[in-house]
Amino acid sequence: MMTIKDRFHKLIDSIEDEKDLQSYYLLIDQLQKTTSGKLYDALSREEKEELLLSYEESYNGENLISHDSVMEEYSKWLKK
Repeated sequence: MMTIKDRFHKLIDSIEDEKDLQSYYLLIDQLQKTTSGKLYDALSREEKEELLLSYEESYNGENLISHDSVMEEYSKWLKK
């Protein structure tokens, strides 16, 4: 009986196109970082500072944008 790792390796070995393989790798790498909490660790110091500042600023209602405003601004992309 093949383990999931064995099946995964077999699948990877069957992919001939290097561009496809690179795309799959990037997707899996991003998913792994996101699900394991490593995404934050991958941020630069400046990105972490900006993220924390944005989080703190979100507690001030004057800094927030209404849902309706966001929907109006991005409606052209949401309708696709």
